[in-house]
Amino acid sequence: MGHHMFEYDATLTDAVFAYCRERLSMQPVPLDYGSLTHMPLADLDGLISPDGHDPEEILAFFKNELSQAVVSIDAPNFLAFIPNAPTKNSLLFDMVVACSGLNGTSWLESKGVVVAENQALAFLADLAGMPFGSGGAFVSGGSMGNLSGLTVGRDVGRALRPTVPPHEVRFAISSDAHSSIGKALHVLGIEALLVTPDDHRLTREHLAAALDADPHPESVVGVVATAGTTNAGIVDDIEGIGSYAREHGLWFHVDGAYGGAALFSPTHRHLLEGIRHADSFVVDPHKWLFAPLDCAALIYRNPTVARKILAQQASYLDVLHTGDDEHYEWNPSDFAIHLSRRARGLPFWYSLVTNGTRSYETAVQAAIDLAEHTALMIEKRDYVELVRPVSLSIVLFRRRGWTAEQYEEWSHQLLRDQIAFVTPTKWEGETVARFAFLHPDTAEELVAQILDTMRD
Repeated sequence: MGHHMFEYDATLTDAVFAYCRERLSMQPVPLDYGSLTHMPLADLDGLISPDGHDPEEILAFFKNELSQAVVSIDAPNFLAFIPNAPTKNSLLFDMVVACSGLNGTSWLESKGVVVAENQALAFLADLAGMPFGSGGAFVSGGSMGNLSGLTVGRDVGRALRPTVPPHEVRFAISSDAHSSIGKALHVLGIEALLVTPDDHRLTREHLAAALDADPHPESVVGVVATAGTTNAGIVDDIEGIGSYAREHGLWFHVDGAYGGAALFSPTHRHLLEGIRHADSFVVDPHKWLFAPLDCAALIYRNPTVARKILAQQASYLDVLHTGDDEHYEWNPSDFAIHLSRRARGLPFWYSLVTNGTRSYETAVQAAIDLAEHTALMIEKRDYVELVRPVSLSIVLFRRRGWTAEQYEEWSHQLLRDQIAFVTPTKWEGETVARFAFLHPDTAEELVAQILDTMRD
């Protein structure tokens, strides 16, 4: 007789599947109330105990209490931050992955996992125009992807600039780069050459001017471009920056965590053609490519270079790096700052394979089209105005005459009324409103309703 914690419980299994079936069948997913709920923390008292509690009772507690105190990120009316809209197929396969006992760390343990994840990575690399043989790993998110890619870039840069003290190498980044870029450089112990571009879009000309004006340009070993800033959806001059990096021997990292998905857009993929120059590139399927959290694709132009820098070495790991199989070196653990990892790329792979790339194109394009239609709706209302032109699927706009407090109360009221989750942001020091469109089922009628709530 085994330990009771590992025995199969058919009744509990049925209850869990019933909950999952109910959740998956919701069309649309309810928004729920997040921190606006009044669930007292005292409800949790005593739940962790020596003898445990009835699992079905705790499942019911989760369903009726805990799960109500969230804002469902996959709801079509979740329009704040960057939403998450996983396909039904990806959610179902995430359950399969969880139940399959998969360790996505190494080729030795999970060859079947790695080949499938690598197929998805190779597809994304090819879509981005990166050369055959590009590859990497699925990591937890853009922050981990950026940190790992910049780690490789730092070490490659140090090797190429042996006369520059190791602690003095720098990366050129835009003042509009995602916060994770600055944090990654801080963790790596290197400084940034901060470039403040015109209209928040980094270009080749801005980069060249900053380096020409810098007293120690030889210490700059890399540059970061953003394919869709989180706050405004702005796409840097990736082609120009990338070609400059190639000409001057700089590591070129592209942070496309959000906007890299526009590679699927028939109307906007041309903005991202410069990714073909990238040494490292990040795009998050759990954002605009409809995979469950947590899933980011980290792709290197030359994975072997990344593996030599990032692979962890220990006596018990030696077996992972030896063998006769020509693909033995494809350990996902070797391409980022991680070791043990779940097979987080499989739900995306399954959804991509089963739904087809054409479905991804239409779903990504739907968000871009909605953003552009929203701009037209705003222009027809005299009490609101665009803050700047729409970019990708982000819309920044203001309600004329509102204070920061009014935006905050408006946001809370929308959530209380279960209309939508829309949060204000700051733009050049001013509090403004922001739509982040992602879910293809978000309707124009909803957007019109939200705008109408700002009239009075």
